[in-house]
Order: sequence, then structure tokens, then C-alpha cells
Amino acid sequence: MNRMQSEAHGHGQFVTGLKIQARVLGAMIMREVVSRYGRENIGFLWLLLEPMILTGGVMLMWTLLKHEAHGLTLVAFVLSGYMPLTLWRHVTGHAVSCLRQNLPLMYHRQIRLPDALISRGLLEVGGTTAALVVVYTIVRLAGFMEPYKDMGLLLAGWLFMAWFSFSVGLIFAAASERFEFVEKLVQPMQYLMLPISGMFFMVAWLPSGAQKLALYVPLVHCFEMFRAGVFGDTVKVYYDVGYLLKSCLFTTAIGLYLVNLARHHVKFE
Repeated sequence: MNRMQSEAHGHGQFVTGLKIQARVLGAMIMREVVSRYGRENIGFLWLLLEPMILTGGVMLMWTLLKHEAHGLTLVAFVLSGYMPLTLWRHVTGHAVSCLRQNLPLMYHRQIRLPDALISRGLLEVGGTTAALVVVYTIVRLAGFMEPYKDMGLLLAGWLFMAWFSFSVGLIFAAASERFEFVEKLVQPMQYLMLPISGMFFMVAWLPSGAQKLALYVPLVHCFEMFRAGVFGDTVKVYYDVGYLLKSCLFTTAIGLYLVNLARHHVKFE
């Protein structure tokens, strides 16, 4: 009986802890929205409108320039490339300086430094996901692309992209607290990653030697999985869920370790 009571008590504490953590993250997300977008005009809707406008602009530009997409629907190819790329850029980019900006909140007993990064990451993932849904709905209703073929693969590719982006963001956040120049290197690094990220190509289009090199990049696996969900059997895709899982776990572990070390170097901004 005592053992059962102890297990029930432990389970109750765990559930209570989860509820407290959920409230903490919810409050921090709302604070982030208000501090970044304010309470006037369209406010937080910019979180959706920014990626929507940029994606629409890229679609229009590629269509006017008559880019080829190896027989694939051009709008669908752009959407399947630019939206995951936007997720990658937003989650990794907004992690920089997050720790020092949220340092005043650390006097609350329930709030820790990783909570600031998690709440900001959830905000970026939520906003970009909403933008993806809206953009897809518009182009689908307009008849510019076919329905997605596999919701499971599409969602898996999107979530893996979000996870890997968050884990890299942890490293950027920690490094930017130790070295000021890191903050200035993030955007150039994001642009330098474009040619090898998988946004502009599919692995099947590359020569065999280049395919092996491309598959060392975790982002490529995310794009391939996402596009497998969009195009289905009409395209040949290359991705390794095991490799992606190991990459995300390893990068997350490194990121959390560095964030733990960086807490001694965070200075109020």
C-alpha cells in the first residue's frame, strides 16, 4: 500500500510540475509577443505575415523568371523549400541574445534560462507553422499545386527541421554570450548554408559523389522528408530518420551543455 501511495504521489508531483512548466512557457510566449510586436495595429500577426510575404515574393519571382524544377510544380517546389528554410532561419536567428534579454526574469524560482529559449523557439515554430498552413491553403485553393501526398512524412520533416533548428539555436545562444562576434556571424552563416541546405535541389538530381556529401548535412534530410510528403511517389527522395534523430539528439545535448556553461557569462542587456 505504501509503495502504491508513493507511486501515486510521485505521479501527482510530475503532473503538477508539467502544469507549472506549461504555465511558465505560456506566460513567457505572451511576454515575447507583446515585447516584440506590441499591442497596437496588427501586432503578433506580423509573425505570420512576414514568412507569408517573403514566400509569396519568392514564388512570384521564380515564376516570372521561369525557373525549372525538373518537372515538378514550381509553386509546390518553392513552398516545400522556402517554408522549411524560413523555419530554420527564424528559430536559429532569434535564439541569439535571448538569454541576456530574459535575464531579469530569472529571479522567479520557476523560470530557468532554457525556458527563455524554449518559449522563443515555440513562438517561432508556431508562427511559421501557421504561415505554412495559410500559404498552402491559398495556393491549393487557387489551383497552383496538388494536395500533399503524405501528411505523416510532411509533418515529420517539418518537426525534425524545427528540432534541429532549435538545437543549433541553443549553440548560437550560448556562444553569443561568450563571444560577441558570434551574433554578427549568424546571418552570414545562414546565407552560406543556402547552397548546401537542400532548398534549391533534391538529392536525386545530384551526381552520386555529390549525393553522399549532401547527405552528411542534416538539413538536407529534413527537406527530403518534407518534399516526400508534398510530392509522394512522383519524386525519388533520400533521407535517413536514424541519422536525423542522432544529429538532433547530439546537437541538443551539446547545446544544453553550452547553455549551462554560459549562465555564468550572461550579462544584463
